[in-house]
Amino acid sequence: MNDRSSGPRDRSRMPAGSHLALSVLLALAWLLLQGSVAVPHLITAAVLGWGLPRLTAGFLGPALQPRRMRTVVRLAAIVLWDIVVSNLTVARIVLWPGADPQPAWVRVPLQLQHPGAISLLATIITNTPGTVSCVVDEERGEILVHALDCQDPEALAAQIKSRYEQPLREIFG
Repeated sequence: MNDRSSGPRDRSRMPAGSHLALSVLLALAWLLLQGSVAVPHLITAAVLGWGLPRLTAGFLGPALQPRRMRTVVRLAAIVLWDIVVSNLTVARIVLWPGADPQPAWVRVPLQLQHPGAISLLATIITNTPGTVSCVVDEERGEILVHALDCQDPEALAAQIKSRYEQPLREIFG
């Protein structure tokens, strides 16, 4: 018997929708970088969007399959809002002569089990100015976060869990 499920993934047998979001983002990014929707740029965008995810399939792993698109949109809005607010907060800390930031290491216990969702949570935390996710401790089931200014580490952990982890749990189960 030839069981292909235990061997390396055959790129030619990838489902048509695998990494569809990545394909669309790559194509759109190409078009934005070119500043044009001329036919040659559209063709190149399509080739890049179709080809790159297939060439890198072994590195990407399985595509994330979100279950609740409304929650995805709500989480995206929350993350964008938090990035704007955090940028202003960090600018105030950096530019204000009397600022006295209180840096802290914060341990955030995780209920997430999906590796892709945990990676997405770490990315969200790192992309929010003033915080950086440093370690995902799988044995303890927590993520270690460094905050530039944190008066109450427990409150920050609770905020991360409610604003980011809970929606991710709804999205990825």
